[in-house]
Amino acid sequence: MFKAILAIAALLLVSPVSAETVPVAKPKSILFIGNSFTFGANSAVRRYRADKVTDLNADNTGGVPALFKVMTEQAGLSYEVSLETVGGTDIAFHLTQKHGLIVKPWDVVVLQTYSTLDAKAPGNPQTLIDSTAAISKALRAQNPKVDIYLEATWARADLVYAKPSPWNGKPIGVMAADLRAGADRAASGQVKSVIPVGQAWDLAMTEGVADPNPYDGTTFGQMDLWSYDQYHASTYGYYLKALVVFGSVTGIDPRTLGPKEKSAADLGISPKQAEALQAVAYRTLHPN
Repeated sequence: MFKAILAIAALLLVSPVSAETVPVAKPKSILFIGNSFTFGANSAVRRYRADKVTDLNADNTGGVPALFKVMTEQAGLSYEVSLETVGGTDIAFHLTQKHGLIVKPWDVVVLQTYSTLDAKAPGNPQTLIDSTAAISKALRAQNPKVDIYLEATWARADLVYAKPSPWNGKPIGVMAADLRAGADRAASGQVKSVIPVGQAWDLAMTEGVADPNPYDGTTFGQMDLWSYDQYHASTYGYYLKALVVFGSVTGIDPRTLGPKEKSAADLGISPKQAEALQAVAYRTLHPN
């Protein structure tokens, strides 16, 4: 027995286990396709940690994809994050004008379209339905197992409170509900799931975490999710969006990131605010 033990020891010394023989999980590739709602217009989010992601348009953009990347690192996950974003565009634009950049064998793709579903016919989901089907088909031709997500975005305060639109004068939640209904129709049979960003904004306002009307001032202790144009998001709004995307794509409870989450600290979001927004994201994704 002693000789056998010596023989095994000698073998281990002669043939040590190499680090190269230990399998290393390949990072998942994820592509974000969208417009200013994804690249973080009107906020510090736009240029945040652009070094951590690959901007396919070489615009030095970090945006919400960079927030997602930082969150996944803290969760111990490995993602290679890319983005392809152009302001004021819809999914149809990216498929026709950026086809060569985006139609590749990604593991995950997150789609975000125009803020009113259709720039020429606000509230009409038909273009979104058609373009979601077309881009899903093209992406699956590259990787049949790709996970595709479609975002339902937030209500625009400018169109609800100030400008002519189908939603002017209606409760703030109506626009988000219409955007979600359009996304649900487009997603049916095409994508893995809809990411309920607009519903997270609604919940934040319903629960008193965020102020529902930026035109009458922001209530003390509440956050304004819109930027100065009451159209795009503020840093708080983009952070909430990133949390919902993170929870949807990874399946991890956003609350596990905690009050000292790194990107929140970097962007000047207080621990209390980060914790509140994480809780909203969780309750949006797990309403029961």
